[in-house]
Amino acid sequence: MKILFTDLDGTLLNNESKVSARTKAFLGTFLAEGNKLVFSSGRPLDSILEVKRLSGLNAPGILIIANNGALIHDCDRGQNILELPLPLSLVSPLQKEADSLGLHIHTYTRDSIVCSREDEELLFYRRRVHLPYVLADDYASFLTDEPYKMLAIDLHDRSKLLTFCDRIADWAQGKVQYLFSNDWYLELFHPAAGKGNAVRFLCDYFHVPLSHTYAAGDADNDISMIQAAGCGIAMANAAPKVKEAADIVTRLDNDKDGLADCLQMLFAMPCDWQRIP
Repeated sequence: MKILFTDLDGTLLNNESKVSARTKAFLGTFLAEGNKLVFSSGRPLDSILEVKRLSGLNAPGILIIANNGALIHDCDRGQNILELPLPLSLVSPLQKEADSLGLHIHTYTRDSIVCSREDEELLFYRRRVHLPYVLADDYASFLTDEPYKMLAIDLHDRSKLLTFCDRIADWAQGKVQYLFSNDWYLELFHPAAGKGNAVRFLCDYFHVPLSHTYAAGDADNDISMIQAAGCGIAMANAAPKVKEAADIVTRLDNDKDGLADCLQMLFAMPCDWQRIP
């Protein structure tokens, strides 16, 4: 059995946020051979389930890593098999620090976005993540369950996100993991989560050696996953740091079926990968 871990935006999905016909055909064959496919994204679970439904990928063997590894969901059983939410005690300090910089920051219930205002960043985010949203001034008081993550966004001044990172660096150490999923999105989640840890968890869960795994991505939050897998794949459109971390860079970008093209070549080779120096 092989396991393919793939990021969504900028990797599996084309620039219209769709799974192309060629990629869908490849994945169908991959699953029919008894392998596992894992959608691995910073998106919340319901958004990834929407992608799965719209793609028409309904074969057995699909799992979901959501919220950067804070939640793992088995689609065949319809059950979560790992949950690592942020403690509620951390929500208010993170919200207050973001507010002091004028940053958009939001969090989530199990099925909605929770934000303090309807702003440009919220509208931009919901172009791809079609969850409903609710407005609340104090997230910690509003939430009844611990959230899987928080997300800070600034579409015009990335330096504010970097300042936010600097300000929380000391007190958040060991309590919050934070990294960029693109130039505008700063993801904040449980320190034991992360896509790389999710890869290792699922390999143990299915008793599959890491040498039989492939992981593909394009952004900073994919690096741990790419490094954990037996074969790490960076997209042609990936950030430079992602390409440096990978074993292979695809010939084509995400809008030209780069992942399917790469995997069709790789799977003609032995799967006992040795990491490229």
